[in-house]
Order: sequence, then structure tokens, then C-alpha cells
Amino acid sequence: MATIVANKEFTGNPRRQLAKLFDVSLKLIVPDEPNVEPLIEPGKFGDYQCNNAMGLWSIIKGKGTQFKGPPAVGQALIKSLPTSEMVESCSIAGPGFVNVVLSAKWMAKSIENMLIDGIDTWAPTLSVKRAVVDFSSPNIAKEMHVGHLRSTIIGDTLARMLEYSKVEVLRRNHVGDWGTQFGMLIEFLFEKFPDTDSVTETAIGDLQMFYKKSKLKFDLDPEFKEKAQQAVVRLQGGDPVYLKAWAKICEISRNEFAKVYQRLRVELEEKGESFYNPYIANVIEELSSKGLVEESKGARVIFIEGFKAPLIVVKSDGGFNYASTDLTALWYRLNEEKAEWIIYLTDLGQQQHFHMFFKAARKAGWLPDDDKTYPRVNHVGFGLVLGDDNKRFRTRSTEVVRLVDLLDEAKDRSKAALIERGKDKEWTPEELDQTAEAVGYGALKYADLKTNRLTGYTFSFDQMLNDKGDTAVYLLYAHARICSIIRKSGKDIDELKKTGKIALDHAAERALGLHMLQFAETVEEACTTLLPNVLCKYLYYLSEEFTKFYSSCQVNGSAEETSRLLLCEATAIVMRKCFYLLGITPVYKL
Repeated sequence: MATIVANKEFTGNPRRQLAKLFDVSLKLIVPDEPNVEPLIEPGKFGDYQCNNAMGLWSIIKGKGTQFKGPPAVGQALIKSLPTSEMVESCSIAGPGFVNVVLSAKWMAKSIENMLIDGIDTWAPTLSVKRAVVDFSSPNIAKEMHVGHLRSTIIGDTLARMLEYSKVEVLRRNHVGDWGTQFGMLIEFLFEKFPDTDSVTETAIGDLQMFYKKSKLKFDLDPEFKEKAQQAVVRLQGGDPVYLKAWAKICEISRNEFAKVYQRLRVELEEKGESFYNPYIANVIEELSSKGLVEESKGARVIFIEGFKAPLIVVKSDGGFNYASTDLTALWYRLNEEKAEWIIYLTDLGQQQHFHMFFKAARKAGWLPDDDKTYPRVNHVGFGLVLGDDNKRFRTRSTEVVRLVDLLDEAKDRSKAALIERGKDKEWTPEELDQTAEAVGYGALKYADLKTNRLTGYTFSFDQMLNDKGDTAVYLLYAHARICSIIRKSGKDIDELKKTGKIALDHAAERALGLHMLQFAETVEEACTTLLPNVLCKYLYYLSEEFTKFYSSCQVNGSAEETSRLLLCEATAIVMRKCFYLLGITPVYKL
């Protein structure tokens, strides 16, 4: 009988550790079936269950096996399982499910180790080394609106989870900075400010208004329209005067975006459409040399199986478009940046475009045919943010809602709620302001992230700022309450970590400990499925498990005080890491 000593690498990932044990067992009972992977998941009747018996039986039953059905396969799996300090007991349920009960002693030890070594020792390890996450991507000279909120915060959370899982992430802001609208903007800029050197942010004022006025002129004045179209050609041909004006507009716009990113605490590196422009011609040439590009109605296109309209890569006027830039950006990311996984975040409306250009890249041999093999690409689509009328969320004047206004209102409402509770009398103005920001922005982010991104959600400040139910406010309060329990004990928690021991004797202590230990596998699942709501659900249930524990187990002043204070601290640490991954700032008192 093989004995496996607790593997340091997986102390915070029971599912992976059990998979290693059952892998040994599978190789012993069916040595002729080397490709069978252990199927481990949280159990209904145990802490975990191994679901291999039925599938394995269907593979081996026609091969003269000694087993007499799935339950016998399950029994053999248990019998051959290496002894491990993590497993308390195993049993068979139904048609061969193997239920596993973890050792409470091992669970307690794993949590103690995390308290000493830090929660980063629980981080999962993904097989991919470098990924590009392409998110946010607003258009220059247009303000960021509620539609950019989803792309920005879902993208930031995916990037944070991948980074935590030891992946090097290139956070890319693929801004629209090279489109036809620039001709219109540059010509309008020349009219308003003949001396472009003197143009400042204050001179242009509201860039959004500047854009609208230039668009109006473009639509109504044919002479201006013609000038604007010529301006695009000059810009894209590299005319220095036009490039200078273009750079000015980009700079002003970029400064506006930076303010929003700073408030959301989102880091991005900009490589806009213009960055890839010098590479486009060579990429189109490469695709043509492979026989993929054909002439059609004066344009150059790629026909793709399953789609009626082709993918246009060079327009009939010789100009490039989204498809040209996207194919070039993909080529650059694979060849120059050596990315193994490229993840694009846009609303679901763009799904067909991505499916077409991914297929074109497969035809070119840039990507493997199997979309699960690396290098791989994923379009992470998301639904719309809706108003009360169930239509796209807009202001009363049917304008798109500016992101800055949403952030302001979230903070103001959160501040008003704190003042109502008298916190302005207890705290300094800085504390009040910082807490209002953490709660307001956290509420905005969590309301978005907790819904499965594939569906839309109805935007409601009242709901997201509610302190009851599945909201950031409730979770931040729960965290602050744990911190307050630890403070009230008067104990030095760092000292207790070194000397104290955890016991999971009460059912509520054990349930809390088990849920905590499922943190790493949850992050791993959220990364592999690209679904941040998986982590939100975990965090909400963690605070629910803590509430059950706290209402049935006295902490301060009890005989088990040390152990229970350490459980409080461990819960707070896991909550803080979840907050961090979701881009939410924790609060320590409320």
C-alpha cells in the first residue's frame, strides 16, 4: 500500500490532492486504461465524491474484467487508494459513487499553514504561462459609458484571477484610435483652432460635445464631409500635420479615460488600433500567399464556411477595417508577444465577428483546430445593462449613461447612507470619504460581476446598495464585523497564528473550514470557465457559513476562543483575497 505524505503544493486544494490519490488508485485497478482522468467534485453525501466507477465500467465491461458492475469498481478504487492523512473515510453510494470524508485534523492543519505561510500558497497553478486579456477598449473622443463598465470590470477580474494563478497577463486596452471618425475630428479641430499647438483640454472643453458638433457638421455639410474623408487618407498616409492633430485628440481623450481607470483601480496598457497599422499590409500578404484572400465586389475578402457574408479584410476603397486590425493584432500577440491564451471582452452583439475572425485564423494555421488546445482564443461576451423598462440603460434624455456619473452617484448614495448612520460624527472626513468610495464602487462592481455575464442585468442603485442579501455592502459589512470580533477579543492575532491551534469539532466550524478550503478550486474554475460570478457565489456562501458558525459558536470568552479567533482571521483573509480578485476595496469598520 503506497503512502502519500501531504503534498505542500496542494495543501489548499483538496480537490486536486484527492485527484492525485485517485489517479494512483485508477492506475492500480485498470492499468490498461492509462487515459482515464479522476473525476472529483464536491459531494452530496461526503465532502467530495469520485465519479469514475460508472464511466469506467462502461469502458471495461466488454473486456473480460473481474468486476461485476460499477459498485465493485468503486470498492476497488477505495481499496487501492493510498493512505493519506487528508482522508478520514470513504464509502460507496448508489451506483458506485465514492464518497470521501476529509479528516477534520488535516483540514485544521491546512488552515493553520495558510495563516502562517499566507493565502498565496493556496493559489492554483494553470498550465498557461502568458495570456492577453483585451478589455475595456473605448473609442477615442467618446466618453466611457455604462457599456464599457462591464468590459472593464469583468476584464479586470479575469486578469486578476489569472495573475493570482501564476499566469503572466498582458492587460491590453485596444482603443479605437484609428477609425474614419478621425478625419471628421481633425478637420473640425483645424476649423476651431487653426494653431493646433495651442490646443489644450480646457480649450476643447467637453470632448463628447466636440465629437457631437463635428458629427453634426459632417452629416449636414457635404464640403466638410469631403474634407474629412480626405483627412483620413492623409492621416493614414502619415502626413505629419495630421498625425500631430490626431495625437493631440488622443492625448486629451486618454487623460479622461485615465481618471475613470484610476477610480476603478484598473490597470491597463494601451495598444490601440493604430499600433497594429504598420503590420497590416504584411499580414494581409501572408493570408493572400496562403490562398485565403479573394477579390469580391472590388474588396478583398476571406470566405468562411458557415457564414453567408465574407470577412472583408481590405475595403473597396483600399482602406482597412476592424477585421484587418483584429487579424493583425492576433498575429502580433501570437508571434511577437508569444501569448498562449488571448481573451477578448466585448458585448455579445460582436460574437459573430469574433467567430468569423477566429475561423479565418484557424484556416491560416495560426491556431489549432481544437479550440481547447493552446494557443487558444476566447471571446468573452456579455449581456447588456438594462434600465427599469428592460431596454438598454439610458438617461431620461435617452443619452447613453456616462460612467463618471455612475461612479459619482454610487459614492454619493453610499456616503449619504453612512451619514444617516451617524458615521460622520465618529470618523474623520477622509475615513468617511474612503469608505463611501470603497462601498459605492464595490457595490457597482459586485452587482455586475455576480450575474452570469452571458445575461444582461437591470441596473438599480437601491438593490446594489442594499445591506441585506447578495450585495457587496452585505459582504463588506460581514468582513468589518469579523474584524470587530477580533479587535474586541483584545488578543494579538499575529501571536495567536504562531502559537494557537485550530479544532473543527463543532459541525458549523467544520462546514466553515471546508468551504474555506474550496477557495483555490473555485478560483481555478472561475478562470477556466471565464465566469467571475463563480467566485462571487463562493464569497457570498463563505459569509453565510461564517454567520452560521458565529450564531452557534461563541468566540470571545469561550473555552475554544483561540481556535475560533483563528477561524475568524482565516475567514477574513479569504474574504479579502476574494475582494481583491473582484477589484473591491475591503473596509475594516462600518
